[in-house]
Order: sequence, then structure tokens, then C-alpha cells
Amino acid sequence: MKIHEDRLALARVLAELKGQKVVFTNGVFDLLHPGHVELLETARAQGDLLVVGVNDDASVRRLKGEKRPIFPLAERMEVLAALECVDYIVPFSEDTPLELICALDRIDVLVKGGDYTPEQVVGRAEVEARGGKLVIFKLSGNYSSSGLIEKIVRNF
Repeated sequence: MKIHEDRLALARVLAELKGQKVVFTNGVFDLLHPGHVELLETARAQGDLLVVGVNDDASVRRLKGEKRPIFPLAERMEVLAALECVDYIVPFSEDTPLELICALDRIDVLVKGGDYTPEQVVGRAEVEARGGKLVIFKLSGNYSSSGLIEKIVRNF
């Protein structure tokens, strides 16, 4: 099962996967676009399995405004689960994935998009303290769900 509602249950699953390199990334993933796919495929290529943390609906509203998310959490996770490159999906309710990253305690590679500097990446210090590394991936295009929503509103 790809979707794990309980982060502690997922942590137990990951703990049993000895010798496998665990990669983690996170985001809202509201309107899936080519930038998301590129990030997820690149993240998956960094290790043996990819865990994706997904902001729950309340945290998306706090971060993006009352009109977001477009799709509720269950639907966003369902779309991510359909992607071959995604091995596990886990929601989080906090504004950042720090508590989730700490709870999983088994992240070897933390991947974020190129719009972040290393100093801005939440969880970097915790992952590096456990011997893991940060990979910042520069996307080939200028994609964003917010930009896509603005374009739809403007054009239609």
C-alpha cells in the first residue's frame, strides 16, 4: 500500500528496509504539472525508494490561502499513488515537514526543487546529522500550481 495515513506506521515499514536508500520530498501537489513529475522522477532516481510528504488541507489553506487546495488531500494522494516513481505517500498537518522528517528517522536523501537554497530547506540539518544528504534539483521549466491557477483564471 503506497498511502500511509500514520507516520509512525510508515516509520516502522522503513525501519525494516535494511540496506535501501530512502529518498524524501514533500509538497502540496495540488494541480500536478510537469514540474512535479520531473521533481518526483529525479528524487526517485536518488535512491531505492521515494517517500512523498503531502500537506493536508488545513496546512495548504494556511500556506496558500482559503481558496486552496483545489483538490482535497485524498484526491491529491490518489494521483501521486498512480505515479510509478512514488513508493510511499504520507500526509502531514504541520506547515513544514520537520516533524514528519524527524518521525521517519530513516531519510538518506532529502530532495527539494531549485527554488530553495540549502539554508531554506526544512529538515536539512536533521537529515545531514544522521548522515544523509540534501539534493536541490533545478527544474527545467518555470512551473507552479499557483501560476497555473492564475493562467486558468486569466484565460477563462
